[in-house]
Amino acid sequence: KDFLYHDVRKLSGGQKQRVAIARALCMEPKVMLFDEPTSALDPEMVGEVLQVIKTLRDEGMTMVIVTHEMGFAKEVSDRILFMDQGIILEENNPNQFFNHPKEERTKQFLNRVLH
Repeated sequence: KDFLYHDVRKLSGGQKQRVAIARALCMEPKVMLFDEPTSALDPEMVGEVLQVIKTLRDEGMTMVIVTHEMGFAKEVSDRILFMDQGIILEENNPNQFFNHPKEERTKQFLNRVLH
C-alpha cells in the first residue's frame, strides 16, 4: 500500500523485496518459496525483509526458505535441511541441527559459518 504509486526504479532493495512478497501474497499461495531473500540487499535493509518473513511465519504461512543467514534460519524454522552439492545431507529441528548435527559435513559447515 505504501508503495502503490511509487516508481519501482526509485525503491530501495528492501522495498523492492517487500513489494515482491506483497505481490506474491495477492495470489493467496499455500506455500511461499524464498530463494536467498536477503542476498542482494544492503545490510541495513536485511532486517526489514526478515521482519516481513517473521510476520508471515507468525500468521501461519508455510514457507520454504533457502538462506545462508544461519541466525535467521535458527530463529524462524521448524525444520532445517542442509544440502551439499545438491544432496540433502541432514534434516532436523533447529535445536538439533545447530547444537547436535549428525553429519560431519554439517559440522564443518556450521563451524565455518558460526565461528
